[in-house]
Amino acid sequence: MSRATNERPAAIGAGDRVAIVAGSGLLPKEVAAGLVRAGHRPLIVVIDGEAEFREQPSSYDLMHVAPEGLGRVPAMLRRRGVTHLVLAGGVAKRPPLHTLRFSPKILLYLPRLVAGYARGDDGLLRAIVGFINSYGIELVGAHEVVPELLAPEGVLTRAAPTSGDERDISAAIAGARAIGLLDIGQAAVAIGGRTIALEDIDGTDGLLQRARALRSHGRLAGKKRGVLVKCAKPGQELRVDLPTIGPQTVRDAHAAGLAGVAVEAERSLILQCRETVRLADELGLFLLGFPRGREQ
Repeated sequence: MSRATNERPAAIGAGDRVAIVAGSGLLPKEVAAGLVRAGHRPLIVVIDGEAEFREQPSSYDLMHVAPEGLGRVPAMLRRRGVTHLVLAGGVAKRPPLHTLRFSPKILLYLPRLVAGYARGDDGLLRAIVGFINSYGIELVGAHEVVPELLAPEGVLTRAAPTSGDERDISAAIAGARAIGLLDIGQAAVAIGGRTIALEDIDGTDGLLQRARALRSHGRLAGKKRGVLVKCAKPGQELRVDLPTIGPQTVRDAHAAGLAGVAVEAERSLILQCRETVRLADELGLFLLGFPRGREQ
């Protein structure tokens, strides 16, 4: 299950300077810990109102930035000698475009950023990657820094999916792929062989809350089990925003009455993997990594 290693990530050399733009959630801390274990002293750019990092001068450097000022970060990082950048964690509120502050170089990339902003998350992320690269900074995926976070293929828990659960997994994969093509989300819930809820702007938390509420409605009333599926969007920029689960996902899935969680192996992250698996075992849920590219 674990792919832990003490070797340096292949994409980052011993003399490279690595920064993390840290949003909300556990991922930024997992990435920081992985870099420190590998012998790096990362610069952590804390997005105010999203991430929480305590001063730890022996391990890393801290820098704070407001969400509106993220456009100035690449220039600031370049001046500090940063060669590689990891984007980790979420940003709950996307600032209005007119409030964003940028360095003068943004004028060269403004048309692409505006177009990406209008197209949705993936379009915006690709525009941001190009803007970062223009400063000579290489974007690195969290999974390249901490590869042990990648979900392996197979059943990770004592409980395994039943034949009925497999039908739910197939239905939810189809739903998740469909909304992924539209750049809406990465997750779906299926119960009784039918997709009943799709991820939207409220994320996986909101999806599971809706699934829980639907339990008492119409043809779902009285139905048991069900599954949450998360998978990468078709054509997704894999260095940013891989599907992610953790202990809270398991708690929320259990509260929604689901039998388990299935994620796309090697293209999804499991945070605090041991605790996530332990909690799933305690609650009687299965955790499954399904093969990359499985459609149904």
